[in-house]
Amino acid sequence: MESLFSVVWRRPCGWEYVLGLVETQKLLKGTKNEEHNERIKEKLKVAFLVFKAAVRFVRGSKVGEAASSLSADDLASIVEGQDMKRLNFHGGVYGIAKKLSTNFSIGLYMDDEAIKERQKVYGINKFDECVARTFWVFVWESLSDIALMSLGFCALVSLIIGIVTEGWPKGAHDGLGIVASILLVVFVAATSDYWQSLQFMELDNEKKKIYVQVTRNGYRQRMCMYELLPGDIVHLGVGDQVPADGLFVSGSGSSLYIDESSLTGESEQVMVNEEHPFLLSGTKVEDGSCKMVVTTVGMRTQWGKLMATLREEVEDETPLQVKLREVATTIGKIGLCFALFTFSVLIEKMVVEKWQAGTSLIWSGEDCLRLLEYFAIAVAIVVVAVPEGLPLAVTLSLAFAMKKMMNDKALVRQLAACETMGSATTICSDKTGTLTTNHMTVVKSCIGMKELNHPISLESDLPASLVRILFQSIFSNTNGEVVVTGNGKHDILGTPTETALLEFCLSLGGDFHAERETYKLVKVEAFNSTKKRMGVVLELPGGELRAHTKGASEIILASCDKVIDSNGRVVHLTDDYFSYLDSTIEKFGNEALRTLCLAYKELDQGFYTDEAIPTSGYTCIAIFGIKDPVRPGVRESIALCRSAGVTVRMVTGDNINTAKAIARECGILTEDGIAIEGPVFREKNLKEMIDLIPKIQVMARSSPLDKHTLVKHLRGTFNEVVAVTGDGTNDALALHEADVGFAMGIAGTEVAKESADVIILDDNFSTIVNVAKWGRSVYINIQKFVQFQLTVNIVALMVNFSSACLSGKAPLTAAQLLWVNMIMDTLGALALTTEPPNGEQMKRPPIGRNEAFITSIMWRNILGQCLYQFLIISILQAYGNTIFKLDSHPDPGLLLNTILFNTFVFCQVFNEVNSREIEKLNVFRGILQNRTFMVVLGSTVVFQFVIVEFLGSFANTTPLNLMQWCLCLFIGFLGMPVAAVLKLIPLQN
Repeated sequence: MESLFSVVWRRPCGWEYVLGLVETQKLLKGTKNEEHNERIKEKLKVAFLVFKAAVRFVRGSKVGEAASSLSADDLASIVEGQDMKRLNFHGGVYGIAKKLSTNFSIGLYMDDEAIKERQKVYGINKFDECVARTFWVFVWESLSDIALMSLGFCALVSLIIGIVTEGWPKGAHDGLGIVASILLVVFVAATSDYWQSLQFMELDNEKKKIYVQVTRNGYRQRMCMYELLPGDIVHLGVGDQVPADGLFVSGSGSSLYIDESSLTGESEQVMVNEEHPFLLSGTKVEDGSCKMVVTTVGMRTQWGKLMATLREEVEDETPLQVKLREVATTIGKIGLCFALFTFSVLIEKMVVEKWQAGTSLIWSGEDCLRLLEYFAIAVAIVVVAVPEGLPLAVTLSLAFAMKKMMNDKALVRQLAACETMGSATTICSDKTGTLTTNHMTVVKSCIGMKELNHPISLESDLPASLVRILFQSIFSNTNGEVVVTGNGKHDILGTPTETALLEFCLSLGGDFHAERETYKLVKVEAFNSTKKRMGVVLELPGGELRAHTKGASEIILASCDKVIDSNGRVVHLTDDYFSYLDSTIEKFGNEALRTLCLAYKELDQGFYTDEAIPTSGYTCIAIFGIKDPVRPGVRESIALCRSAGVTVRMVTGDNINTAKAIARECGILTEDGIAIEGPVFREKNLKEMIDLIPKIQVMARSSPLDKHTLVKHLRGTFNEVVAVTGDGTNDALALHEADVGFAMGIAGTEVAKESADVIILDDNFSTIVNVAKWGRSVYINIQKFVQFQLTVNIVALMVNFSSACLSGKAPLTAAQLLWVNMIMDTLGALALTTEPPNGEQMKRPPIGRNEAFITSIMWRNILGQCLYQFLIISILQAYGNTIFKLDSHPDPGLLLNTILFNTFVFCQVFNEVNSREIEKLNVFRGILQNRTFMVVLGSTVVFQFVIVEFLGSFANTTPLNLMQWCLCLFIGFLGMPVAAVLKLIPLQN
């Protein structure tokens, strides 16, 4: 068993053994004795199955042994407590890895059964989520509304008095009608809220997903952090979030700096190395790169324990929700005053009647029921008057929009971004990966002072010494890597620029791993967006030190004083040579190629790793021209932005000639626009900047601070609503400063994503334009709903109040008002706030930062409809008996109130259709494509028919004949031509 264990430890997947079997089978092909072959094959098969079973047994026993000698809790306490003494007791990082049955080169070797076994012992890398609220919790919350509780109390008292005075079931009709209405309102509202919670939960889970590079089963693979196991080898780079607790294995260069502020609150970065190897979940890599072995996952990590205390995540209200809640509170107070006044008037009328009848001291059960009915009407007026649907409409619209945007490859992290994006006046966009495809290839180069078109054969065109130094420069000075995939093929990991250079070398016969074995990496300086360069220091086999640098062509070329010529000799960089290389850079840039320059320098033996890599005295090796094509559809999207009043500016770290060429191709740079370099921009004084900024369309060679300065002035000085894209850790500053920050989902670091409001999952500029469309759609949809709801509010208040004052009766009962409340709140919000965007949104200017939400055009529509509906209801109240000839009916008062109620509801149904367009006459455009609207509208009409025809005892209605139904429908329909006439009244928004 010991020998088998050692085999498995050295070769967790038993590759040599398996390969031996395969080779043996190959030899069998030449054997003539078929029977003998079959016997050998059978033995091999048995041997392989025995080996496989042994591996599984050992693997299972290893997990068991590790758990007994070092439990999951012990591992957690070592890393969390950063206990070097206990770590050394277990054999250091290597000892821990051995106990976790892992190998630093090939990682864990796991099949599904082994994964389940390890998860059983060590847990899953997930944090305990707060228990999702069930549907019944939302039902209870809806029932907890004070106004509905008051109505419920009225219904209970009404039931008791009604049954005592009139018996069962007649005396229970009024009370049960109110109960049924309350339950209907509660269940519809709870269903809507529950659906929204499910949508937000699904989106929240997407936001928490982090993908990392992991070595498992012998090859590198991209894996969700939830799948990590103790023993996995994770590769981290600048901007990555540490996905679990673990230990530092090895790094590129001398230092790895970690930001632990999310855990400790301390802003000072922590250096992690072999002497201090502890890495904590939830922290972020600020500088450097490394391999780490995972030791603790899930709720045993310090981050998991912290999350356990913060389970209840409360989403802040968006600015629009706050604004509308204030509007709702104001209207609610007005409604409460109307309700109290209505109740007082009704009581006064009743007391006067009893005084005149001489029965002021005699109060019967019928009188009590009448008082209770008045109170219920007053409470129902409050229910209708308080437009709690306003904040609901915002939430519903945002939930709908966020779900649809997710399908369009945009993950919204902050709700307010949906609203704000509708007001965006400027988009400051990156070039690489956003406007371009981010799939780069080397198409031109200048190597050894010779301009070459690709593909080329370096061996035949250039001296061997130049080829060697070129391969060394590209393979050493990179944050990319060539790895073996699960199917045995080579794959290149890294940024698109790094991938292009590595692909170039591999296509010419370069061997990444063999080259890196020939030297020792002494120091690494990661790419710096301010310096526009990255560098490494190598220790060569003879002990010599050599620095390699790579970055912006003109910057690297300026730091060179020598160059390698076509014969492979290092010569002085004369003015002629410099002019030739400089013109080559400009030429490549004008062809929309991204340019990179590579150089090297021999260092003295006195160089120390804590020193900065030199920035001068280099020898130029080569200049590369890398093609990154413009994404399909970008030019059209930018033209759409321009027609919508949104200015698109390109802010990039690329060469200015490349940036200008791409900007012209995209349609960003126009004849009256300016392209400027970051160093030139930052030298301007404040007055010059203010004069210059409105004309800037391209900023090249920009630093993160340049981008931040531009955004700050656009927002502050020019009062623009600014959206910014970013992918790097250094972009966090500008993403925070912007009104809406967009992080790239593919190329973006975790730091950039956490600083952003929206993550663009496909890194495509067209997706940003889609977000702008949805932002405008959300804003306009909520305006439509507010226009609709305020109309119902005002008419309901005016009708009940005026009737109470004039006749001492309220034509709309409590049950009827509750039905109207549901039409205008939940159902109205569903119908009007789920309209998808159309082309019209991007044909109007952006919504101003300080523009009033309820515009003059909306007030025109609201007041015009209110006046029409109030006049119609008043005329029907005064002359309804004559118009409909109701005197012959057994209960003309009940029939007239039913007609009033039916007419009022159909006025709202047709006004709901009117509200689909605030300014345009054609309100039927796309109506059949909006299934939600059609279902809500159809359901409202069906329920109204059922209430009137079959629920008269509960809703205080009586069945209507065909002519009465047609008249109610016709009166409601007349609201549509009224709305059309109102829209013809000219008003400036």
